[in-house]
Amino acid sequence: MARALVLKAERIDTAVATLEGVRVRVDWPPRADAGELEVRARRVFAPELGYRFEAVSWRCALRRDDNDGWRCEGRVDSRGHASAHLSLALDTVSTDAELAQADARLTLRRNAASPDITDIDLRRVPVAWVQALVSRAWPDGRLGGGVIDAGLRIDAPADRPLRVSGPLQLAALSLDTADGSIAAEGVRARVDLDARFGAAPRIEAGGHLDGGELLFGTTYIALGRRRAALELVAEQDADGGWRLPHWRWDDGGVVQAQGSADVAGDASLRGLHARFRSDDLRRFGEAYLSGWLGMAGLAELQLAGRAEGEVTIDDGALAEASVALAGNDGEGAAIDDPKGRFAFAGLRGDIRYSAAAEVGSELRWNGGELYGLHFGAARLPFLSSEGALRMPATSMPMLGGEVRFDHLQIRPPTAGQGLDVRFGLGLDSLDIGQLSAALEWPAFTGALSGRIPMARYADDRLDFEGGLDMQLFEGRVAVSELSMERPFGVAPTLTADIAMDGLDLEALTGVFGFGSITGRLHGRIDGLRLVDWAPVAFDAELHTEKTRGVRQRISQRAVQDLSSVGDASFVTSLQGQLIGLFDDFGYARIGIACRLADEVCEMDGLGSAGRGFIVVQGSGIPRLSVVGYNRRVHWPTLVERLGAIGSGDVAPVVE
Repeated sequence: MARALVLKAERIDTAVATLEGVRVRVDWPPRADAGELEVRARRVFAPELGYRFEAVSWRCALRRDDNDGWRCEGRVDSRGHASAHLSLALDTVSTDAELAQADARLTLRRNAASPDITDIDLRRVPVAWVQALVSRAWPDGRLGGGVIDAGLRIDAPADRPLRVSGPLQLAALSLDTADGSIAAEGVRARVDLDARFGAAPRIEAGGHLDGGELLFGTTYIALGRRRAALELVAEQDADGGWRLPHWRWDDGGVVQAQGSADVAGDASLRGLHARFRSDDLRRFGEAYLSGWLGMAGLAELQLAGRAEGEVTIDDGALAEASVALAGNDGEGAAIDDPKGRFAFAGLRGDIRYSAAAEVGSELRWNGGELYGLHFGAARLPFLSSEGALRMPATSMPMLGGEVRFDHLQIRPPTAGQGLDVRFGLGLDSLDIGQLSAALEWPAFTGALSGRIPMARYADDRLDFEGGLDMQLFEGRVAVSELSMERPFGVAPTLTADIAMDGLDLEALTGVFGFGSITGRLHGRIDGLRLVDWAPVAFDAELHTEKTRGVRQRISQRAVQDLSSVGDASFVTSLQGQLIGLFDDFGYARIGIACRLADEVCEMDGLGSAGRGFIVVQGSGIPRLSVVGYNRRVHWPTLVERLGAIGSGDVAPVVE
């Protein structure tokens, strides 16, 4: 007759885990070498490690071993988890267990002489197996792919907190958070862990990461195939946050950093003190700054030189910061935008920021470019206090004249507020000829001067108060209501109003190769809007005004060019044969208007002429007038015709 033993217990407590609703049954047939063991538990949980299992059952073949101990092997099941194979060896000296699932192995060993200590070996264990342990320290962390190899010791004395220590190796690790603010992909690591749990958990870790990608908010780190050393000490607060009294990161010659930190329970940064150094800004920018630069539309920015500095954050706000720049070859650091928007060469010195007491610093450069416009050496003295970086008046040479900063104030981003930059700008006698050559414009001549008493950059938008005056073609061009969106980002947008007063038409048409017209031009371009430096909207009106001592004549070439632009919609009052008899004609007024929207110009002129509008009102004998009839002109086609005339691709034809 078979013998059976049944044991029931409402609760069993061990040093590592607690079992509830336990039922143990042993069946042993008479004179048999083995029996059957069945263990069921309503719930198994290890609160210090974060594990919890429901409806656990294990059935195995129970037998004696050669050391008068017991062995049992069989399948173990738990609700919501895949089945695994559990083997147990138990004698008076030790307890050994192995849990296997596919290629993964978890082995456990306990010695009766040291009952508080459990040794665990992990071999090719999926990181998902340790999700509960990770969640204990980091509730928002979600482990994805990857495997773990480890040799851990669990020390669970009754009078001290649980301690887990030992080496871990991670391969192909991936993880993230629900909001995507923290992530890792393809990371290999070797870490020595020493973690103490209980009322005040403390974790010490040291080792290295081999390759992979990491994301912390906007900071994207691409390790490639490099090895980076890591040290970390973390202590959990009562509110679930973590204090890091010490951390160190060493990515070879790319960057070395160390310091302390304070992270809130929601993973926001409450405090930070960091010292950093990079001996290769090119590699540092590629490996660590791509996220920040990409947000600013500067993903391809190239850096060169060396940098070192410190950053301090208190109560979630920047308290102090400093960075010092130098070159590797004695020529200073450099910044270059491959898209040609800006460049700085020979950067030296430092910049210091303070949210409290005043600190001073100075930055210098040898020269640079802004959208192809060269500027010379400059020395920028800075003072910082009360959360702002300020620069007194300073100037630098540019385009044969001078650019002057009357004042500058920079406020870094704070809670609820983004970057805020304010400055006053003056331009004195900049050579428009050099400006035109740099921007590949027609060969304008003149001088550019003006003053913008206040400009503000915030929310990726640059607004100017005041205006710019240009002395151009013996007249004046005034720019007002100037603003820019995404000035260094994707599809920069510029808006402005432009007023023109007394421009010499003979010089202007000569530059554009548009026949010859004498007189003085006046007008306005309101609501000008450029997207990626191409006009998409404006309301323009240009006209001549009679000026004492200035002749008003229009050449036959100019008349023919007007007709070419109008594509037969501009009609002259004289036959082609008569036009060919005269070199030029007198006129009383010239006027044209265009309102651009959706790539269509709504055209107008000096007034109506039947179904058309007058562009040139003749004067004298022969009297020549030009009338337009097409009030809706396709803007890209119009620009193409103007370009063809300017390049000489359209020759006047006189019958």
